[in-house]
Amino acid sequence: MVKLSELQLKEIIVIDDGRRLGHITDLEINGNSGKIIAIIVDAREKKSGGMFTKAEELTISWEKIVRIGSDVILVQEINGPDLYGGGS
Repeated sequence: MVKLSELQLKEIIVIDDGRRLGHITDLEINGNSGKIIAIIVDAREKKSGGMFTKAEELTISWEKIVRIGSDVILVQEINGPDLYGGGS
């Protein structure tokens, strides 16, 4: 079993082009089954907008995860900041 704190140490990498997305900040869990639905990532590339703007968050469906390694989590291509399950 892996703890959330252990997952948060791993960097999220897009397998197609090697882009670094950031680190997991939270998980979305199905309340009935207890299974992870998605991971929430604080995006590395933050838009400038002042010190009170919220960091960009990505919601990545669990199905988009290709492999969880010792240092990184590899994911399929991510299309935008509001991705949830869908995509290409």
